[in-house]
Amino acid sequence: MTVPTLAVFKLASCDGCQLTLLDCEDELLALAGQVRIAHFLEASSAVTPGPYDLTLVEGSVTTPADAERVREIRAQSRHLVTIGACATAGGIQALRNFADVEEFTRAVYARPDYIDVLATSTPVSDHVDVDFELRGCPIDRAQLLEVITAYLAGRKPDIPSHSVCFACKRRGTVCVTVAHDTPCLGPVTHAGCGAICPAYGRGCYGCFGPSGTPNLRALIPLLHRDGMGDRAVERLLRTFNAPVFDKEVRS
Repeated sequence: MTVPTLAVFKLASCDGCQLTLLDCEDELLALAGQVRIAHFLEASSAVTPGPYDLTLVEGSVTTPADAERVREIRAQSRHLVTIGACATAGGIQALRNFADVEEFTRAVYARPDYIDVLATSTPVSDHVDVDFELRGCPIDRAQLLEVITAYLAGRKPDIPSHSVCFACKRRGTVCVTVAHDTPCLGPVTHAGCGAICPAYGRGCYGCFGPSGTPNLRALIPLLHRDGMGDRAVERLLRTFNAPVFDKEVRS
């Protein structure tokens, strides 16, 4: 029987989502008996050439080299799953999408002509077909294991698309917006974090990106009611998942 192969690649990112996989510890050991890790430089320098049965990609596309590399990764992957806010939405580095990158490079680098960078930071799905997107900054370890085991078993991952509000209700957390007039992106944010921030009395800031059916046009007036001006709302939405939240606002 052929053992399926797993590959993990990194583009522009902080490595946090790859570390989530390493932090699985006991679960990862059990998984290692069911799959051959063929490429995962965060864990081992040993590399086996593709093709790969399942490939995880962390990070956004920020350079021409990234764009070419992700096409090569797609070509040697039976299934390609993007993990984390960078790979699924462009990440924090996508704040460049709303500014002048050439101005930044001139201000930061003594020889900006050496810098080969794109004007935008974009998700992997803007460049190649993606089989599944796992959101979060960082991703949730239980969801990651569900995605990996689902593809190894030949089924669709069971990752719900409901909002953080649903998670708050499941853990019995009092709504911070209703009870304390705290601005919160929970109603429009994809669940997966376990509603950690509302559980500790602060509003959700959207690190898992938009939920399946976000209604930002209805939420923004509530944010204004709770004391946020237009600029503050813009800053709240332009964090980990700036491009996708911005797209929802304008749709």
